[in-house]
Amino acid sequence: MASPPPALEILVREPDGFSVWSGPPYPPGTTSPPQRLPKTACSATSFSADGARLLATVASASATVYDCRTLAVVKCFELPGLLAAALSPTGAYLQTFQKSSSPQEKNVTVWQVDTAVALYQHYQKSMSKATWPMIQFSADESVGCRMMPNEIQFFDPKDFTKGVLSRIRMPGIAAMQLATAPGSHVAGFVPEAKGVPASVQIFSSNKDAQNQAVARRSFFRCSTVQLHWNKGSTGLLVLAQADVDKTNQSYYGETKLNYLTTDRAFEGIVPLKKDGPVHDVQWSSSGSEFAVVYGFMPAKATIFNKKCNPLLELGEGPYNTIRWNPKGRFIVLAGFGNLPGDMAFWDYSEKKLVAKTKAECSVTSEWSPDGRHFMTATTAPRLQIDNGIKIFDHNGSLQFKKMFEKLYQADWKPEAPERFGDITDLTTSLSSLKIEETKKQAQGSKSAQTSSKAPPTASTASKPTAYRPPHAKGSAEIQDKLFGGLAPTGGEMSKNALRNKKRREKQKEKKAAEGSGAAADES
Repeated sequence: MASPPPALEILVREPDGFSVWSGPPYPPGTTSPPQRLPKTACSATSFSADGARLLATVASASATVYDCRTLAVVKCFELPGLLAAALSPTGAYLQTFQKSSSPQEKNVTVWQVDTAVALYQHYQKSMSKATWPMIQFSADESVGCRMMPNEIQFFDPKDFTKGVLSRIRMPGIAAMQLATAPGSHVAGFVPEAKGVPASVQIFSSNKDAQNQAVARRSFFRCSTVQLHWNKGSTGLLVLAQADVDKTNQSYYGETKLNYLTTDRAFEGIVPLKKDGPVHDVQWSSSGSEFAVVYGFMPAKATIFNKKCNPLLELGEGPYNTIRWNPKGRFIVLAGFGNLPGDMAFWDYSEKKLVAKTKAECSVTSEWSPDGRHFMTATTAPRLQIDNGIKIFDHNGSLQFKKMFEKLYQADWKPEAPERFGDITDLTTSLSSLKIEETKKQAQGSKSAQTSSKAPPTASTASKPTAYRPPHAKGSAEIQDKLFGGLAPTGGEMSKNALRNKKRREKQKEKKAAEGSGAAADES
């Protein structure tokens, strides 16, 4: 017997702490969902990638790891000067970064969560959002690596005492991304310098196959990149960004989307049909297709296959965000940030638009793990007013809304999409809707046939009207819209026309009376 799907949960963080809610569906009229964990003080929170554990940190003080199944505390770490912390994909390891007064003081530590033992330590002068966490793990935590000056270093996560197992030399490396499912390859980025173009190279994670790059792509006018691996680790999307657009078409710089495959079947620029920036890109859950939102407003959205051939055009609109649900069936196109919040829900399997709606002032957005619900959140510090959460159904209907005085974070608890069933409700409702429509159309055609067979009566028979030129018809329609149906028609006269008509009749009567008086005088 198949096990029941897990319940959905939502993490909500406010100024006075975080809490964990039971997820939708909610009964009608729900304003405050049930809380699985009462509000707890913290400064930052995050789930492990598999949703097994939850990390809550207090700045410069501590890091606490919770078991998401029971929401009990697994381990609490007292860490003075704590600046950042992150869990590994399964929550087995905790990585922390603390203030350091000297290079001799190792401030980056990898802890084993269950035992609170420090497995590995090293000194790092500084860290940024692009370089944190320092050590990247594959989804199953079988591969671990970190970026160091001019090289990538590999570790055995099961035994950090072995130290560095292998190195890949990349002089000038500035960014790195390990493929996670599986961790078979790693990509490194070297920025442009002294006339030498920027480049992205893909290497194998296997120690015996790291002598040369599996794939390579070079390009000019690039200062930073975003690296997106697909599921299966066979394709890499490289969003190259330049701070200055030398064509002077965009104030925000220039972006180009490149695509590389580990089998070298494709290495080049993704063929986009409209000029302008690349706003967003996302792989499908299968890793076989990717969707891109690009171009000057109104932006265009296109879905490509792994061979970089276009599969489906999603049209144009005020969009800069795309979200593919974990089941791979539904897609949301949205315009958030400085755009008005338009959203378009697409059914990819049916290749058609399901619904359109709005979620104004949204800062974050994401599908639920079961692919049935779409949540948007307006959060601080990006926006200080109108903070709140909205949850939509997969067909675009608003299910739940809650406002906050101030909201910092709203996230779904991760779950494996395979643990949930397929969405069949929408298919059933659509098929029933089609049947009802066909019945109505059939009834309408029958009634039309019967009415056509019936002989015309005096009341229904239409009288022939005088010919009216096309421009006169248009002007009559315009007047009807302007005056709300009170405009003069061919059978009625305006007040001025009626007044002029009476004046002309009086003049005719006066002339006739004068003429009759003159005839009487002559006689």
